[in-house]
Amino acid sequence: MGDKRVSRREKEKQRQRNEMFAAALELFSKKGFHNVSMHEIAGRADFAIGTVYKFFKNKEDLYKSMLMEKAQEFHRALKAVLDTKGDPLTVLRNYVAAKGAIFAENVESVRLYYAETQGASYNLKAGLDRDIQSLYDEVLEKLTSLFRTGIRKRLFRKLDPYYMAVALEGLTNSFLFCWMEDTEAHPYEKNVSLMTDMFLEGVATK
Repeated sequence: MGDKRVSRREKEKQRQRNEMFAAALELFSKKGFHNVSMHEIAGRADFAIGTVYKFFKNKEDLYKSMLMEKAQEFHRALKAVLDTKGDPLTVLRNYVAAKGAIFAENVESVRLYYAETQGASYNLKAGLDRDIQSLYDEVLEKLTSLFRTGIRKRLFRKLDPYYMAVALEGLTNSFLFCWMEDTEAHPYEKNVSLMTDMFLEGVATK
């Protein structure tokens, strides 16, 4: 019985955190980090300011917790695709497609995520960028392993697998940036085949 009460209590706390994160994300996305106050976040989430401070020390703590939770969610999903057993070419195509599908459901979070990983102007305390980079490095390691396997199976050319992973990320991220600028003009999901063909075939005529 006690365990069930703890479980319900933890679920309620997580629900409250999620509502605070949703309110904060909406405000940060519209107004920018520096133009949002904890009182605004509390009001948008319909919580007393004291309740918000029970969860987070300050606005920076809330922002970091929110972005880190989203980053973990993104990378967990991407690593799951890369951990799939099967033909490396199929896994690669699935990864490119999954990246768009995952991020399409979290547009505003992705904007903040890329702002952080590309050197954001949020002027936060050191630490978050390193934590996110650590998660990103895990994805790069799995991509590198995928290319290494593909090279061994003679599916890919004998190039440095790490730089192949970096190149793929650079290509897909560029398409994501275009998509974020104008989601209708540059639909990521419709360009999955183009991206994979560009990467696998190159752009020069034979």
